[in-house]
Amino acid sequence: MPVQLPFTAFLNQYFAGVANALLAMLHLHPEYPQAPITNSVAMEIVVVLALLVFFVIVRATLSVDKPGPAQHIAEMLHGFVSEQAESIIGHGFERYVPFVTVVFIFILLSNLLGLLPGFISPTAKPWVPLGVASLTFLYYQYHGLREQGPVGYLKHFLGPIWWLSWLMLPIEIISHIARILSLTVRLYANMFAGDLVTLAFFSLVPIAIPAVFLGLHLGVSVIQAYVFMLLAMIYLGQATAHDH
Repeated sequence: MPVQLPFTAFLNQYFAGVANALLAMLHLHPEYPQAPITNSVAMEIVVVLALLVFFVIVRATLSVDKPGPAQHIAEMLHGFVSEQAESIIGHGFERYVPFVTVVFIFILLSNLLGLLPGFISPTAKPWVPLGVASLTFLYYQYHGLREQGPVGYLKHFLGPIWWLSWLMLPIEIISHIARILSLTVRLYANMFAGDLVTLAFFSLVPIAIPAVFLGLHLGVSVIQAYVFMLLAMIYLGQATAHDH
């Protein structure tokens, strides 16, 4: 049996049967049927629940005259992301703001979760950043096709010189696929290293010195979420840009 966090143990105690049934539908078989929900999945559930609660509170307290704290936070986030999207994506950026905002908040909360006792950062596991990176890849490819059309979007992969298109096409395809790896490794490596360093110092020295590394972990968490969001915007901007 793997070591389970308290919330993971709670989920496996009450929802192991449901999880096993869902996995069976996908023809997947967990290594530990009595504990099919892993710590990283449980932490993702925590983040999703936190987001749902936050958005419900924002919707319930929405007011033009007397906006509450949750609405102020939501408006600040929306304004910040919209400003970045307008400068990077350009015309029509409003369509993509909801997606990049959710990606930013999800990664940020996932990164910061490891600072709380009894929790870990799900982004310190490679499959979580891989999932977000894959979703981002599919999202910008879809909008590139929707915006440009199949023929117009294919031109992005052929380059500006037609007689070099046979060379540019495989290079561009590999480059796009490598973006998934780049997004995954950058986020996973930084969060894994941050968790490892903090844990090591907590086990070796008094509380004062590890507190410094907790501050560094906080900074890295914010920076990595911001960088992931910026890269997602850059890829969207490149995929949806029209040649004039």
